[in-house]
Amino acid sequence: MELLTEPLITEQPKTVRTRKPGCDKPHIEVENLNLYIQNNHILKNINLSIPDKSITCIIGPSGCGKTTLLRTFNRLHDDSVDVRITGKLFVDCEDIYAKDAEVTHIRKKMGLLAQRPCSLPMSIIDNVVYGPRLHGIRGKRNLYAIARHQLEAVGLWDEVKDRLKTPASKLSIGQQQRLCLARGLAVEPEIILGDEATSALDPISSKTIEELFVSIKDRYTIVLVTHTLRQAKRIADYVAFMYLGELIEFGTADQVFNNPKHKLTKEYISGGFS
Repeated sequence: MELLTEPLITEQPKTVRTRKPGCDKPHIEVENLNLYIQNNHILKNINLSIPDKSITCIIGPSGCGKTTLLRTFNRLHDDSVDVRITGKLFVDCEDIYAKDAEVTHIRKKMGLLAQRPCSLPMSIIDNVVYGPRLHGIRGKRNLYAIARHQLEAVGLWDEVKDRLKTPASKLSIGQQQRLCLARGLAVEPEIILGDEATSALDPISSKTIEELFVSIKDRYTIVLVTHTLRQAKRIADYVAFMYLGELIEFGTADQVFNNPKHKLTKEYISGGFS
């Protein structure tokens, strides 16, 4: 069956939203971001500009705020009444925490790969086309084309093409994680977020996911939280080092790993603490 080459997601309705003046380059930009959980100051005055079409790894010891920061990018803290956020966070120049921001529109731009794969309780093919169906894509031919294209993109097609109607839960954990990535890519996001996306996988599956990230970074902005310095060294273009809720250093992977500007960064990179 011939694959479709034209984008299948319909255009977003034109809505006037709060935008950063003079901004014309799509990326993520954080300005004076603070996050409080009740009276605890978790993220402290974060200022960060994440380049487009590259891999940025957020590193730092446990409890430093890495995942909390990642979850602000697609407003996953919205359902928690104990969380208060101040500052601005621009995605494609749009302030996603402005009063006129529309959450569904924001989240559609982002695919999230969690620490453990979260396949839906349905078949393999239905997992992949779940998002496109929600966005109005119809027709078995269209949906099959989307599923095949994305399963091929994550290197899973040859492994599952003869059992597309079997439950996704029958796949191995590594296969399920690739399936989740295919499901995220199927809605044509601009940004991929990964929260320890390979920590539950075996070394071979981890390597496969890492290679997938590298192979698609020319089409997406990829932001990954990782505890594994070796992983960040292998795949990162940019690195953000956090400590106790603060952004200590941000730069190219070469600069941060080989010539860190801050003493804390140097100590962490050299294994002085973890």
